[in-house]
Amino acid sequence: MHIQSVLVSLFAVASAHVSMRSPCVRYTPFCETCPELPAGQSLDENINAPIGTHDSIKQPLCKYTTPYGTPAAHWTAGSTVTVDFHPHAAVHGGGHCQFALSYDGGNTFVVIHDELRYCFTGGPSSSNTGSKLEYQIALPSDLPSGDKVVFAWAWNNAIGNREFYMNCADVSIQGKAGGLFSGPQMLVANYGPATPFIPEFNGNYETGIDLYNNRKTITINGSGAYSNSTAAPATGGSGATYSGGAGT
Repeated sequence: MHIQSVLVSLFAVASAHVSMRSPCVRYTPFCETCPELPAGQSLDENINAPIGTHDSIKQPLCKYTTPYGTPAAHWTAGSTVTVDFHPHAAVHGGGHCQFALSYDGGNTFVVIHDELRYCFTGGPSSSNTGSKLEYQIALPSDLPSGDKVVFAWAWNNAIGNREFYMNCADVSIQGKAGGLFSGPQMLVANYGPATPFIPEFNGNYETGIDLYNNRKTITINGSGAYSNSTAAPATGGSGATYSGGAGT
């Protein structure tokens, strides 16, 4: 969209927090290949901002709940996809990132990849400058097919105000007929006083790890239905299971 090109040049000098650049997230001004905006919606010049803090909720999960009319990306289960972030980012010393999928319109998210402790930094850091702003995410081979899947990135920062960041992209997935996938339900922390509190790390990158280790396992299917389970199903059964990722 030509308007996005104009806005990119206007906002490129801003270095406020972090946002996902690819796949195109809802209403970002930093991607020229996004689908058309839904009627009545506008580009978000503050797309890098958090959606909440431990004390308050500023925006809904995903930032925006109205999806694009067409997918921003077309993926195939079992493939590896590239996820990258806007280079003008303030990474607040890293922290914990989750990458997750929803098949029920963004109500329930199952994690397919974690980058815990050192997201954006690759190791302990007091810097606001990210050294790693691109990740290769392996899509599980048994993911269900879906034309209206929501792909989410969520982040709890290591340094600074206790904030929660989240962007969502609308994608389609060519997956397995009747596929099931089991993995951790996405942790939502520092998003209003009713959610778990992760304090500032102060150099201890184990801060909050217990909350991630204790996420409940859920199983999702292509219809958007999900079920809770007390333990991940055995590998080799009817559903794929989460296998963690670098940084777990």
